[in-house]
Amino acid sequence: MGGGGRKIIIACQVMRIAISEYSPLWPKIFDDEAALLARQLPGSAVIEHIGSTAVPGLAAKPVIDILIGLADFAQANSFVPRIEQLGYEYVPQYETEMPFRRFFRKEQSGVRTHHIHMVAIGTDFWQRHLRFRDYLRTHPETAAQYAALKHTLAARDWQDMNEYADAKTDFIRSVEAEAARQCEKS
Repeated sequence: MGGGGRKIIIACQVMRIAISEYSPLWPKIFDDEAALLARQLPGSAVIEHIGSTAVPGLAAKPVIDILIGLADFAQANSFVPRIEQLGYEYVPQYETEMPFRRFFRKEQSGVRTHHIHMVAIGTDFWQRHLRFRDYLRTHPETAAQYAALKHTLAARDWQDMNEYADAKTDFIRSVEAEAARQCEKS
């Protein structure tokens, strides 16, 4: 104790990740949201369901990840207000690291429900996310390994969501590399 006998308490916030078993409702939730987004974006925009909720049978955080591909990324900032009109929060804080992406999140009753990643079609980000999804869809044994990893990680305490995401990076990168090798062979 210092400072005249006062006790200093430092509060450390920790979080837990909630992993849900696969829900057959996730594709419908995506389809409904994609229809809303399509009305706000140009016809050339491509809207894809990515992440674990896009892989039938895979356990996931129950957050629908949406990848929006633009033919001309220079238009991305002009679409921010249109997406915000649908209840999304625009999160520019990651643009220093990822200037090629616009990120949005949506909550309902204080619970995160959707993420949007808006990028240019054909970029490395675009290709990696689609290849990862498609690989897991066609390799159920790898999807099962990924689910097991997520369940193991969900049992831990985390400082934030980024820390949890970082813990999955080695597995994800190895799957992305294998998916890229398979694409090169075909």
